[in-house]
Amino acid sequence: MKRILILGASGFIGNALYKELCSYFDTHGTYHTENDFFESNHQFHHFDMETENIEILLENLKPNVIISALRGDFDAQVVTHFSIINHILKYNSKLIFISSANVFDAFTNFPSYEYDKTLSQSIYGRFKIKIENALLRLPNHNYNIVRLPMVFGKASPRIKQIKTIIDLGEPLEVFPNVVINATEILKVTQQFHYIINRNKQGVFHLGSTDLVHQRDFISDICEGLGYENPLFKNVYDSNYDRFLAVLPKDNKLPRNLQITISQVVEASTKL
Repeated sequence: MKRILILGASGFIGNALYKELCSYFDTHGTYHTENDFFESNHQFHHFDMETENIEILLENLKPNVIISALRGDFDAQVVTHFSIINHILKYNSKLIFISSANVFDAFTNFPSYEYDKTLSQSIYGRFKIKIENALLRLPNHNYNIVRLPMVFGKASPRIKQIKTIIDLGEPLEVFPNVVINATEILKVTQQFHYIINRNKQGVFHLGSTDLVHQRDFISDICEGLGYENPLFKNVYDSNYDRFLAVLPKDNKLPRNLQITISQVVEASTKL
């Protein structure tokens, strides 16, 4: 049985991955904030990347697959990921790095595919690129780079934020000229399961197969949540459509593991 270690398993994406994988693999996770539930679960391990070295945990567990869903200080993340790279080369194991559509945020005229050149204007995007570039120098079987667009879901932070803003009577910031794709957390966990099970290699774009204007998408989400006339604040940062979307071309998943925008809306808003 493969042993999997999820870094950041107490977060939204990491915890959903843990729940999906724990019945099929020897799955471990890390958490950062003190938590009685995680402390009593022997599959969870406390890890603070700003004060601890990941090498000790990796040497103790010797996971076959490491999934990085870490969040927090960028410099500490870079140091941690470079330690992980040394470990996976030593033990011939694998790192699945969760990256972002933001690695392409300097390109605005078209959606981006798996092996397009990355270029970012944001600090967040450049940080992700730094780790991606280190992984791309490794043998193919030692890594996956999984780029995600915005991730929704019934209990997702993004849905909670939308509800909170509307309930407070505040306007929701929307971008009528930004074309996006999105995804839903339960589909993401199934896609990861498939990638691990089939020992897939390379770069994956796990966004919806179709695109939508961000304002229209948020409007559909609000309607699905039962808000009839939410207050929108339109933000125009360009006179033309600007794309921030990751689409698959080289590494397409089976049809049952693909998702559309309407399915994202439905899965994120249904009771």
